[in-house]
Amino acid sequence: MMRRDRGGSATGTQHGGSTRAVLALAAGLALALLAPPAVARAEDVAGSPPADSLAGEPATDPRAGAPSAAPAPPAADAAARPAANAPLESVRKARLSGRPRTVIRTGPSESDAIAAVLAPGTELVVLARSGDWVNVRLSPSESGWVHIALCEQFDDLAGAPMRPNPRLYVRTGSYLLAGYAGGYAFDRKSNSLALGGRLAYYVFDRVQVETGAAWTHVNRPAEIVESLFGLSLEAEKFHMLFYQLNVTYEFLPGRQMVPFATVGAGSSIFQGRTETSFNFGAGTSLFLSRRSGMRWEVRDYVFRSGQDQARRTHHNIEFSLGSLLLF
Repeated sequence: MMRRDRGGSATGTQHGGSTRAVLALAAGLALALLAPPAVARAEDVAGSPPADSLAGEPATDPRAGAPSAAPAPPAADAAARPAANAPLESVRKARLSGRPRTVIRTGPSESDAIAAVLAPGTELVVLARSGDWVNVRLSPSESGWVHIALCEQFDDLAGAPMRPNPRLYVRTGSYLLAGYAGGYAFDRKSNSLALGGRLAYYVFDRVQVETGAAWTHVNRPAEIVESLFGLSLEAEKFHMLFYQLNVTYEFLPGRQMVPFATVGAGSSIFQGRTETSFNFGAGTSLFLSRRSGMRWEVRDYVFRSGQDQARRTHHNIEFSLGSLLLF
């Protein structure tokens, strides 16, 4: 009886342990089924790998034995192109002036060892400066120090690119106001003073529309009157006012020095008559600053004058020099 009781007790204990294991497994399955799947979906969206996963590591090429890097994006064109108004590129150099020779030392003091002894006039690239000593390059792998009293420093522009009259500005949409004085040769035979002004507008960077007016006092000698009318008259003096509307074309727009050509039509008023004229010419504008400068040009004003059969074509040359304002 004692053995049966002990055996029965052991058997009961085993059955109880199995029941508890089954219940624990059922509870675990229930919790797993009832847990919200949002966490898993969030991990899927985020794409975060587990801590011991290599998914976050860069892909490696087994043949190369190194991670494959993504191709670098191409550099911007603006970075490749130099600025239109960039400063000149220069190299700082030192020209040795000590006589009969200049001692180059290994450090910035007279107690340092001698690195080289060079003749006066030798030019070396400056690397740095410490007090009264200048660090210069002796070779691609060596440098030395020289006292400032034994050299002359300067900027070497030999390697700077040559860009004469570079393009600086875009002037489209701007107005140009100019006043000038010059000489006026009526029929290319008489000389008189001419005063005038012009107002222009930049329609495009190369093209401007211009209007202007000027005055002159013509001194016409007697021989010119004879060639016009076949009469022997005394010399004539009269005032003349002329105005015009022109189109001007600039060959080098946006620069400091701008050559141009111009053509237009207008009228010349003198001796109570008004004669239709046209003109053409060329000149140069020199901008001393962004908004001011000077301008010189020559124009030929062509018109006809006279009575009936005595009408004649005149070529009147104007030379002018003036100042301009851009706004």
